[in-house]
Amino acid sequence: MTELADVLHASESLLKKLQPGDLDATLNNITHAAVEVLPEVDYASITMRHPDGTLDSYAVTDDRLLTLDERQFEWREGPCYEGTMNRPICVSGDLLHDERFPRYGPMAARAGIHSQAGIRLFENKRTVGGLNLYSCHVGAFQNRESISRLFSDHAAVALAYSIQIDQLHEAIRTRGRIGQAVGIVMERYKVPEQKAFAFLTRLSQTRNVKLRQIADELIASAQRS
Repeated sequence: MTELADVLHASESLLKKLQPGDLDATLNNITHAAVEVLPEVDYASITMRHPDGTLDSYAVTDDRLLTLDERQFEWREGPCYEGTMNRPICVSGDLLHDERFPRYGPMAARAGIHSQAGIRLFENKRTVGGLNLYSCHVGAFQNRESISRLFSDHAAVALAYSIQIDQLHEAIRTRGRIGQAVGIVMERYKVPEQKAFAFLTRLSQTRNVKLRQIADELIASAQRS
């Protein structure tokens, strides 16, 4: 079986493994499949850029990546940082001698990582996600960039699906909490549902916080009393 066929087969298996709403499992499936299938990939992680601009790594396949990713975020250099912040894909086949990464490259090499790729998985108005591939071999990814990108395309579909389901579950949970809070107001102040909801809405606007937070506070208060 060719390398391309291997990647396609792994990508299909990845999609089949998805459990609706289980975002953590999806992230782990992606990184472990990358290590298992992609040529010369020894380790992998996924970086998320949050709405406030902070970066975090998830589903790391080796603990050493936690420190490596943190240094890339801190120093603002390295394929992990570049792939998430500045460009769709960043590849380094020899980190030790890569002039783009004067601080990170030598550190990665001392940790046994000699090649690395950062590949954008998805991007929206709030979040950016990237797949980070690490290799102990010099020259990895140089001739197989297209295969890595093909895998990341399939992984992006899986991740987007999981995020949508996860958001749907959160919306359902939030709706339930707001409904519970409305019921508390109705019971406490002896008002109909419409007025109870209007009361919560005004409180949300006055305090400039989300209605969900108002509902959570009211429920917590009712449970303490």
